[in-house]
Amino acid sequence: MVRMRELYYYDYVHDFGLSGFAAALCSRVTLRTEEPVVLALAGAQAEDEDDQLGRDVRLLLDSPLPDEVFHAVWLAAVRRSFDPADEGTGIRHWLRRVAEVCPPRTRERGQAEAEILDGARPTVSEEELREVVAAEIESAAAALRRAVAVPDIVPALLRVVREVDADLGFRLFLRAAKAYSVPIGKESYDRLLGIGELLAHPLIAVHDELNVRWPAIDPGRRNFDLGRFGLPVLASMFHGTDWKYQGTVAENLRSLVGSDAVSAPGSYAAVLLEDVRRLLDSALSDEAVTAMWRTASKRLYVDAAYDNDEGFDADVRAWLERVARACLDRLREVDPVYVPYLSPARTDLTGAVLREVREAARTEAAEVRDVARVLEDVVITVDPDLGFRLLLQILFTHDVPVPDARRDRYRTLGERLGFSPDHLDDQLPRRKD
Repeated sequence: MVRMRELYYYDYVHDFGLSGFAAALCSRVTLRTEEPVVLALAGAQAEDEDDQLGRDVRLLLDSPLPDEVFHAVWLAAVRRSFDPADEGTGIRHWLRRVAEVCPPRTRERGQAEAEILDGARPTVSEEELREVVAAEIESAAAALRRAVAVPDIVPALLRVVREVDADLGFRLFLRAAKAYSVPIGKESYDRLLGIGELLAHPLIAVHDELNVRWPAIDPGRRNFDLGRFGLPVLASMFHGTDWKYQGTVAENLRSLVGSDAVSAPGSYAAVLLEDVRRLLDSALSDEAVTAMWRTASKRLYVDAAYDNDEGFDADVRAWLERVARACLDRLREVDPVYVPYLSPARTDLTGAVLREVREAARTEAAEVRDVARVLEDVVITVDPDLGFRLLLQILFTHDVPVPDARRDRYRTLGERLGFSPDHLDDQLPRRKD
């Protein structure tokens, strides 16, 4: 059975529906919350255009599940912060009260908007979804039983998935795992993200608050799910004057080094620190480092005397030292015992990357030709991996079209370096028609 599903990430940024409501209750620091307050919070969430809360509650009420199943999943989701039984109210009666303050409502959309959303809705069947969600709950069953202070939580969650709605069951499972800090392995975490993507959930609704057992921070990691990393991303963020729309220099820098929401905390800072330290500790001249940065970031004209903010990188070496300090601050924040180190340079690919740099230097783009010699020095004396990523960044930044045959070689090189498909598919330079 394929059912009409919502494109949740279009309407919500954070968790939503019954799981989002439970998260809001968990976050309250008061000792216990009285029923009128809880109902008022539910009504406010519905008024704030969370139509899913009422739909979730009605899904449960329309199901034949016994009250003890409802009670178990609710207590786990809110970490026992509110138990209707303490108010002398049965769980089903209380859910009806919630449904009353969250009346059915259909969000009005224009025809064009509705057609676009209909074309992008998830199409996973309920049977398939029940199977994959139930498998994740069963995989986490032992950890759930140890951590969640609610008897029979595992069979209760499985019954919601199999007998009510797998999407709602998935969200309640995540909520219980977050509420009780259930440890989640990295492989399980990746599968949970995949289910969230399958269901068009906002990314933060899946990963936020999960207690993931992250692998050790590795500055040599290359398979980031969100594509590019390191110095090229820094250059993209501070491209020209566009960065000003996102905040101050310091705010943008903090955002970048902390942008590891779906990776091991500190991982983006570690790879950026490695790139920066390789350049700063190399034999490259200040002029060469400056030329590389200015070309990669398309910040060719900087007048610090005219605008202090605009001149943040007037001295490129000092700027990169500032970036390194921001990375170290982030690493100390997430892992105080982490000692930064350089991963082995990919010298086995020096020749292959060097050939691509020299091929690209034949372009008509003067910016690429002017920095080609510096790129060669980065490949030969610093790290071929960094040189290749900077080559892609420069070609992309300066809109240099690349023939299909060369794009295929770039893709092969990226795969050998361990880059993720997203890095290769989305960030390769533009194709020549």
